[in-house]
Amino acid sequence: MMQATSTISNIQQELLKLYAADIAESDLLSIKRYLAKYFATKAIGEADQIWEEKNYDQETMNEWLKED
Repeated sequence: MMQATSTISNIQQELLKLYAADIAESDLLSIKRYLAKYFATKAIGEADQIWEEKNYDQETMNEWLKED
C-alpha cells in the first residue's frame, strides 16, 4: 500500500490561509482569473523561449499545419 505524505506544498499552505477567510464570490472569481492569467502568461513565455531557441518561425508553423 502506498503511504500518504503529510507535507503540503507552499502553494497549498497559501491557499489554505485563503480558505480560512470568507471571501465574496466576486473576489473568488477575480482570484481564479488572476491565477489563470498568471499560468497562461508563464506558459506563453516558456513557449516563446523554446521557439527562439529552436529558431522556429511562421514557416515552421505552416509546415506543421500541413502535416497529417
